[in-house]
Amino acid sequence: MRKGIHPENYRLVAFKDMSNDDVFLTKSTAVTNETLEVDGVEYPLVKMEISRTSHPYYTGKSKLVDTAGRIDKFKTKYAKFKK
Repeated sequence: MRKGIHPENYRLVAFKDMSNDDVFLTKSTAVTNETLEVDGVEYPLVKMEISRTSHPYYTGKSKLVDTAGRIDKFKTKYAKFKK
């Protein structure tokens, strides 16, 4: 392998799924200013919208996530075209 092309700052990072508050630790080089305490140890925190514990493909459950009211906006916008 060539030297100097791989990042040197691998460390344990906490990834948090914001839809179900699941937290898992893995090594990463992700840059973040937030931290989270897990089992008495403080780790850098990366927040995610969806992960393996909430994605419908992995859970087998279909779940509608509408955080900004997008469906209602769409329905009202195109209601005038409805016959």
